[in-house]
Amino acid sequence: MTEIRTPRLLLRLWTDDDLVPLSEINADPEVMRWIGDGSTLGLDETAEEIERWEEEWDEEGFGLFAVELLGSGELIGAVGLSVLEDLPDARADVQISWRLGRQYWGQGYASEAAHATLEFALQDRGLDRVVAVNRLGDTASENVIRKLDMARERETTDPRYGHAVHVHGIDLTEYEA
Repeated sequence: MTEIRTPRLLLRLWTDDDLVPLSEINADPEVMRWIGDGSTLGLDETAEEIERWEEEWDEEGFGLFAVELLGSGELIGAVGLSVLEDLPDARADVQISWRLGRQYWGQGYASEAAHATLEFALQDRGLDRVVAVNRLGDTASENVIRKLDMARERETTDPRYGHAVHVHGIDLTEYEA
């Protein structure tokens, strides 16, 4: 089983006990504001989302991790990798993304989890390149991306939802653990 420990977090594969806590995170309009079309997700949609992430683990050898606090075992969100296929000029890049419950914002958890995931991608999984995509105006995600030392490469439009996004990237040759 793939697990990553950071000083405060455990990044791990999904369990049945994660469905309800993640669905509560997905039901928060502020959490979902910058994700997809901004719609909240219910229990069934969250179950489908976890199932897609588990399938990606099986097919690609990576996916989104469940993120829990080491001290309490509480699920605080998701972070991980997925194949990016929907953006123009995506070249089937691997994307890093994160989603945390609102009560965990502003404490450095997203940056801590994302840094561990980027290291996992480039060193453990042997990927040569990782990208991050964020909607214009999502300054919190911009801050995490900046902490990952990812360079802004271009602005484009997400064809699924019609909003402008920035694409950032980092190559293995640019990465410093």
